[in-house]
Amino acid sequence: MVRLDTNPPQSVGADIEDITDDIKQFPTNLYSDEPPLETDFHREQIDLLIRLLKYWWQDRQDFYISGNLTVYYNAKQIKKRDFRGPDVFVVLGAEKRDRRSWAVWEEGGMYPNVIIELLSSSTATVDRGAKKKLYQNVWRVPDYFWFHPETMEFEGFHLVNGRYEAISPTDDGWLWSAQLGLYLGISDRQLRWFTEEGQLIPLPEEQERQAKEQALQAEEAERLAKEQALQRAEQLEALLRAQGIDPDRLLE
Repeated sequence: MVRLDTNPPQSVGADIEDITDDIKQFPTNLYSDEPPLETDFHREQIDLLIRLLKYWWQDRQDFYISGNLTVYYNAKQIKKRDFRGPDVFVVLGAEKRDRRSWAVWEEGGMYPNVIIELLSSSTATVDRGAKKKLYQNVWRVPDYFWFHPETMEFEGFHLVNGRYEAISPTDDGWLWSAQLGLYLGISDRQLRWFTEEGQLIPLPEEQERQAKEQALQAEEAERLAKEQALQRAEQLEALLRAQGIDPDRLLE
């Protein structure tokens, strides 16, 4: 069960009003306008986080997760093409469907509940500075994380009374997302989701492989148990014969 935060993102409010001053009819169905991802590390990490959460929450219809997708939030942004596309973001309470972009005014004023940025040499300064301020002061995103897929730098922040406070890591270095009720942590140099109980959330193919391995282990354990039982029976038979007792006559 997901433990929802007590401070969800607030509606755009004034931002919507600002838009109406400049745009009488909101643009709809806008396409995303994001630059290509810098490295294979970034693309694979984004795909991994999205696939994992979709699989873990496959029965839920009340969330949206995407990555490297433009979030449109005011008129000036559209005019200046000053787009902000989080590497990974999650919106709770949203309809689970495919989108070309996320336009706040088309989504009932909803901003992301959780954002994850993947740092690189060219984006780290912005992700730690300008974007952090934007997510704190304008979008009011409750949980913000960043991760560098090459250096393993990993930090997270939770919005408390309008200001970001650093999330304290567990002994394993994981960071808690109060919005999702899940941990984020590094496993095999990749950022992964973990349950509140500490279980690594697997991909479908990982879960299938684990099931096969467990079945093989069970078969091997059964085989060994039969072998040991047979050995004990043979040892007992030999002991009885050594004492002049015919084991076959004991059954008569």
